Amino acid sequence: MVLVINCGSSSLKFSLFEEEELRLGGLLECIGEQAPELVLSRGDEEERRSVVAGDHGEAMQRVYEVLVEVYGGVGVVEAIGHRIVHGGERFFEAELVTAEVEQGIEECAALAPLHNMAHLSGIRAARTYFADLSQVVVFDTAFHQTIPERAYLYALPYNLYEEEGIRRYGFHGTSHKYVSQRAAELLQLEHFTGITCHLGNGSSLAAISQGRSVDTTMGLTPLEGVVMGTRSGDVDPAVVFHLVRQCGMAVDEVEQLLNQKSGLLGLSGRSKDMRNIEQAAIEGDKRAQLALEVFTYRVRKYIGAFLAVLGRIDAVVFTGGIGENSSAVRRRILQDMEGLGLQLDSARNDTHAGVEGEISTPGSSVKILVVPTNEELVIARETRQVIQAYGERS
Repeated sequence: MVLVINCGSSSLKFSLFEEEELRLGGLLECIGEQAPELVLSRGDEEERRSVVAGDHGEAMQRVYEVLVEVYGGVGVVEAIGHRIVHGGERFFEAELVTAEVEQGIEECAALAPLHNMAHLSGIRAARTYFADLSQVVVFDTAFHQTIPERAYLYALPYNLYEEEGIRRYGFHGTSHKYVSQRAAELLQLEHFTGITCHLGNGSSLAAISQGRSVDTTMGLTPLEGVVMGTRSGDVDPAVVFHLVRQCGMAVDEVEQLLNQKSGLLGLSGRSKDMRNIEQAAIEGDKRAQLALEVFTYRVRKYIGAFLAVLGRIDAVVFTGGIGENSSAVRRRILQDMEGLGLQLDSARNDTHAGVEGEISTPGSSVKILVVPTNEELVIARETRQVIQAYGERS
């Protein structure tokens, strides 16, 4: 079995896969804070436990203890796969963890300081409790390394790209990869060409041509692109100058504002959760209605842009917490797009909340699909492939 680890700044999510089947999962939150909690899931059963987890080392110890409790030890685990947010231009594919790879992840931390250093903490903690196991890293940015220069370069002095690596990288790569491959299977295509919409607290779209990413909405960081739960998405860069010069804000305050206080939360003034926004909008809350309109408009706008980039597409695919579950959001996004070949079937749309399948009309020239994402499965698959390839070379 493959153990998949996803470390955040104060969280650790783990999943244990036997081939393609999820056997055990857990989420440990509030690491280093008061009252850390472990949510453990096996099939349809869920259990919550209060635990001690002052840092990622102790959190990994809790994972070790769960495996001993459930399986009598860690011998069932063949390898560990880690999600890494930022691989810069250095990492194009999954890699076996070595000292050199760890150094590369640390060097990329300048582009994602909170994420990459948390991931490194997870790798190093796992080495303590799973000393005999090989570890593999899978990068969110790797799937987007096929994006051409015309799409990833910013119109800044070129030396900033050469010396500082300032360019569009894109994120949610494992999700976009999974749903595009699954869409190809559902449509019985060798390679998928279309638009994948990962909509959740973090949201991004990708333009996929013959199975390869050719453009995406997120950029140097996950802040760029469509509106998100607390992130602003696209804004005029001069907004930063105005906030600093006219409003007297420090740079760190502006960064916090754009990443943690904007998006749905900033527009609505009440919540970052789309479910709360939708309910408030139904009840007549004007700002919630506005947040919903801005969110769906921006997604629709990018779908139109990516249609222009790709020319011809097989389908538009919705995934992520919002994309999979909110039929109302999907309907708002796709309104008035019949002229572009996107014809939504209202009845199908309403019955596909978190359920895989087609939601377009039989006559729609472009298919519309809902595909629940499975990023952990992609990490497990790629981990197994790296370990097998490494074994064949040894």
